[in-house]
Amino acid sequence: MAYKHGVYISEVDTSVSAPVEVAAGLPVFVGRAPVNLTDDPTAYVNKPLYASTYAEAVAALGYSDDFENYELCEAINVMFELYGVGPVVFINVLDPTEHKASVSSSTVTIADSEVTLSTKGILLSSLVVKLTTDSDALTADTDYTAAFDDDGQVVISVLDDGAITSSQTSLVVSYNYLDPSAVTSSDIIGGTDSSTGDATGMELIDQIFPLFGEVPGLLLAPGWSEKSSVAAVMKTKVQNINSLFTAMAICDIDSTSDGADLYTEVYSWKTTKNYTSQYQINCWPKVALDGVVYRLSTHLAGLICYTDSENDDIPYVSPSNKTLQIDSVVTADGTEITLGPDQAAYVNGKGVVTAVNIIGGWKAWGNNTGIYPSSTDPKDRWIPVRRMFNWIGNSIITTYWEKVDDPINKRLIQTVVDSMNIWLNSLTAKGALLGGEVKFNEDENATTDLLNGVLSFHVYITPPIPAEDMEFILEFDTSNLESLFDE
Repeated sequence: MAYKHGVYISEVDTSVSAPVEVAAGLPVFVGRAPVNLTDDPTAYVNKPLYASTYAEAVAALGYSDDFENYELCEAINVMFELYGVGPVVFINVLDPTEHKASVSSSTVTIADSEVTLSTKGILLSSLVVKLTTDSDALTADTDYTAAFDDDGQVVISVLDDGAITSSQTSLVVSYNYLDPSAVTSSDIIGGTDSSTGDATGMELIDQIFPLFGEVPGLLLAPGWSEKSSVAAVMKTKVQNINSLFTAMAICDIDSTSDGADLYTEVYSWKTTKNYTSQYQINCWPKVALDGVVYRLSTHLAGLICYTDSENDDIPYVSPSNKTLQIDSVVTADGTEITLGPDQAAYVNGKGVVTAVNIIGGWKAWGNNTGIYPSSTDPKDRWIPVRRMFNWIGNSIITTYWEKVDDPINKRLIQTVVDSMNIWLNSLTAKGALLGGEVKFNEDENATTDLLNGVLSFHVYITPPIPAEDMEFILEFDTSNLESLFDE
């Protein structure tokens, strides 16, 4: 050690760690997209897309108003256009190399030097254009150009000086096109290839944190979550993301005639299909805006993200009684229905969120997770309370991961306790908690655990419960009759 003579300064890391607050409601949508409309249709097949804007999402996935076949387009429309929230993670499972069909040697008529192919989902790279069935293929950008119009149809335009003369009245075309119906529940659920290790479908949720550094908060599969096999995997996946994090699955209840097209049928369907997890938010029925039908789950995700953004991205405020961007509630066949307060309360009492137009326009209505009414534990029953537990737990993991493998000593323990208490106090000051405290209890840290490198910190938190039932007692006060008499 060098000889020193004088006054010297050194620094150590601050003993109080600043918490890393994770995005409370980062939504992850799994479904199908019209990738044929993109420059590279295979770029985002079973690969998470992190998009912050509408343009970014459309460039990568394509866009179509056919929400029935392309659920991710519904999510793009709802999240970015109707609620103006982002970022959003999209997982497209429609693979143009597998989920496709073909048209061979179809004769089409030329009109005004153009041919419009009415088939949707055409893969431009597969298009072959001929003068006749037996002739050689024409050359793109020499004899003709092919591009998509605003409706997603391919328009073939005849080029001057090409092989297509003015006397030619028809062309023969062959092509492959997307077949969304070839996608199954198994594609949405996904899995991991045992030989390559490649993940697909919902299994890709485990890649989101390593890829983007953000923790999923909501998992949705609109159009598929009505299937009990899909919903079962959704509620399992959100409980153990990366073996660390927790999130919420937002599911739809089937509102067809085979499901629950009446509000009185909702509870039976829900329990029979086992939509009963505290990590599950169930929605019924569908909703519409200006004649366009949407899944309620998609709108609720947009509303949750918007509500979070209005509250410092802390999920302590319920989305219930907040404004939905809709103008009607409908069943799966488009039949408009009206729920009164008593009917909506019945649905809420079965652990299902719905939509009502009672006072102040259309609102989401319901505070209970899927576990209610079988459990009334406040940390599991109430949507905002359950989400606060998820969010606080996820934030603790991301904040104190850097402390893993540090020496077990008083400094480490005090750093964790002090910094967490400061953070919980700040949440309490904001009204996001009624109170919170962290303790390192001796009776919860046995000598054998300490010898094995195990530390247990006890976190006490009290998120506010939504004021679901406000009662006012009216009484005729006879003492005011005295005002009838002169004093």
